[in-house]
Amino acid sequence: MRSSNPVFARSDGFNGRGTSGGTTYSGSGMSYPAYGTPPTPGYGGEYGDQRVGTGGRMTIDTVVQKTGISLGIVVLVAAATWVLTGEVDARSIGTLYVLGLGGALAGFALSMVNSFKRVVSPPLVLAFAVAEGVFVGAFSKAIDATFGASDGHLVIGAVVGTFAAVAGTLAAYKFFDIQVSSKFRKWVVAAMFGFVAVSLLDLVLGFFGSAVGFNGYGGLGLVMSFVGLAIGVLMLILDFDFVERGIAAGLPEVESWRAAFGLTVTIVWIYIEILRILAILRGSD
Repeated sequence: MRSSNPVFARSDGFNGRGTSGGTTYSGSGMSYPAYGTPPTPGYGGEYGDQRVGTGGRMTIDTVVQKTGISLGIVVLVAAATWVLTGEVDARSIGTLYVLGLGGALAGFALSMVNSFKRVVSPPLVLAFAVAEGVFVGAFSKAIDATFGASDGHLVIGAVVGTFAAVAGTLAAYKFFDIQVSSKFRKWVVAAMFGFVAVSLLDLVLGFFGSAVGFNGYGGLGLVMSFVGLAIGVLMLILDFDFVERGIAAGLPEVESWRAAFGLTVTIVWIYIEILRILAILRGSD
């Protein structure tokens, strides 16, 4: 069963097609190579002659480490962007939005490259994290200055909400043994692309003064943010499932970067939607 997620669809192992050999066990309706079975000399396909023995296998620890590095860069660059942009006034807030838009577009371009590369590139993943850091830092500061009191409380609330969403989703995924079906994947990925398409359309229409309000801070924007948050949580479930598939398939350790990239995309997505929700609710007070 092939993954519909563009981040993981280019990797055989994330789709249950690892070639580690040996006995298999069933999971989520698929058969995976068991841990500890002898690997074949090479992975073939996009891995070429890469061998498990030369760099080890992907594990939960390597995924956590690479994800920590990626998210750490996002946070550090976001903090640097916040500090280096100085005091916010009527003129500089426009600059923040432009800077944030530039980071978002650069991040989107890099995410497309990373999503469709057959061989994961750690430098491109880190470049994506830098672009996202610029976007997150500039956008967060602009939102905090516009809807908050420039004291960072909105941002802190969004960070806490993001941690809660990720932890809660992981707990639900493990404790309730959520099974990810093919239909579930297709619906979530379709919803994700639909949401992105609508948001981009509204952004383009905004340049001509005809925005519908999907990206705005009114009632429709609030509804869209809740929809976006729900999609982000569902994407996180897909991420957890794909990581489990990759580990079970015995992928090489370098594929941890692909998993880290997917998780970083989703976590930043969730953070932005929570920040928008808090900003809209604060603005309506």
